[in-house]
Amino acid sequence: MSNLKYRIIRLAMEIFALPGVARSIRSFSSCRGVIFTMHRVLPDAPAAFSPNSILQITPQFLERVILTCRERNVDIVDLDEALRRLKSCDKENQFAVFTLDDGYKDNLQFALPILRKYGCPFTLFIAPNLIDAKAEIWWQALEDIVRENDSLEFDLGQGPEYRETSTLHSKTQTFDELYWFMREKPEIDRLKLLHALAKRYSFDLYAHCRDLIMDWEELRTFVDEPLCTIGAHTMNHYELNKLPADEMREEIGKSINSLAEKTGIEPTHFSYPIGGRLSAGPREFAAVKDLGFASAVTTRPGGLYKENAEHTEALPRVSLNGHYQKSRFIDVFLTGAIFTSHSGGKKVNLDQVAIRPAVPTSNGLPK
Repeated sequence: MSNLKYRIIRLAMEIFALPGVARSIRSFSSCRGVIFTMHRVLPDAPAAFSPNSILQITPQFLERVILTCRERNVDIVDLDEALRRLKSCDKENQFAVFTLDDGYKDNLQFALPILRKYGCPFTLFIAPNLIDAKAEIWWQALEDIVRENDSLEFDLGQGPEYRETSTLHSKTQTFDELYWFMREKPEIDRLKLLHALAKRYSFDLYAHCRDLIMDWEELRTFVDEPLCTIGAHTMNHYELNKLPADEMREEIGKSINSLAEKTGIEPTHFSYPIGGRLSAGPREFAAVKDLGFASAVTTRPGGLYKENAEHTEALPRVSLNGHYQKSRFIDVFLTGAIFTSHSGGKKVNLDQVAIRPAVPTSNGLPK
């Protein structure tokens, strides 16, 4: 993210965090609630070079968000209850839904004890081939490869290229270049580049995934947890809009069958991998709806309104952003209307863009 863009976002967060501002917006808004996106929950501060740290919050911040919900009379509910409330005409408290994507081991070690402590219901979205370590945590693998090497050689289709990566600045530039190549190209090209880098720099992608992501035995703790709802997240964590229609449906359908077989529970909620407008659009929304899911969540920022009850296949979420872990920002995160305005004021956002935005968004990694 450019320094100017970061400063603008920081300024906006600080303005909305001024005493009473976010709560006043919330009191006058027709927004009924928010769905929070989380990925990793870790106690340690990220390293100087850690472009994925935006996906990482501390256990203390998670606890503070839960407590603030309780202090503000924001009901913490599961996705099924959220859907019921969207369809209801009754006047009820605003609500928050907590969701975790991917199945990181740190969710078991650091997030679950806090969620249990406060009786906080949540949904965990799982891609079975990540649990089997047959898929790649490619965004983190790319970060780790860049971090561990002072120079890189790679081929983006025009022959060998070289980058010096010995400084924080050069590492950041190279990560951004390769990240966007992987985001813009078909899955086969992304995988080709990732595996070429892993081979050249002796990076074990299987061990990397195994170290980060729970196995089925560890996941069983969540399957057996009454507070937890297991949702589907495709088989391989592919960006669905990059796939032909039949492969896209197969990615979703196989994840339903695999999770039902492994857990004994057929998932009724879905999360689009990466989940922004570059990753999923009308075609994917229609497929998920046709496959019978009760809901599907994106990472398009926004709150939940009664209008979303008619389009539960494309629900917005608010990312608990690793760069804004201050207590004063929690009221901002709880105010869905602020994030709806970030999406152009669209309560139901079904559009898709086919080109890379000029800068990354503020609500998670670039979407």
